Amino acid sequence: MTIERQNPPALHPTPGYHHVTTVDARRTVHLAGQCPLTPDGAVVPGDVLAQADQVVANTEAALSHAGAAPEDVVRTVIYVATSDRPTLSAVWQRFTESSIAAAFTTASTLVGVTCLGYPGQLVELDVTAALA
Repeated sequence: MTIERQNPPALHPTPGYHHVTTVDARRTVHLAGQCPLTPDGAVVPGDVLAQADQVVANTEAALSHAGAAPEDVVRTVIYVATSDRPTLSAVWQRFTESSIAAAFTTASTLVGVTCLGYPGQLVELDVTAALA
């Protein structure tokens, strides 16, 4: 399987992600939005960065269960319940410095939203991976 990540010269430079990701894969893995929930289903206590850490742990577990790794990710969408750009940047930095950092070198989108599904939830991650 080949995953190609490219930044066309006519588009702006990126802070680590790529504008275009193309894949020749036999199997794709679509994760449900990974939420900051503990194994008992509670939203992890703490701020948005503590929640991002739980999302990382949950994403690692889901990818592993599917036989995938962060390097197999071809698309991510990060949702953060904020309109504050410094908070968005802090979440991006937390993810790109985490154990799943390779997942964010691909086609990625970071979105500030009004609210998310669970009371107190501040962050959610949507992930698609491709496997040979």
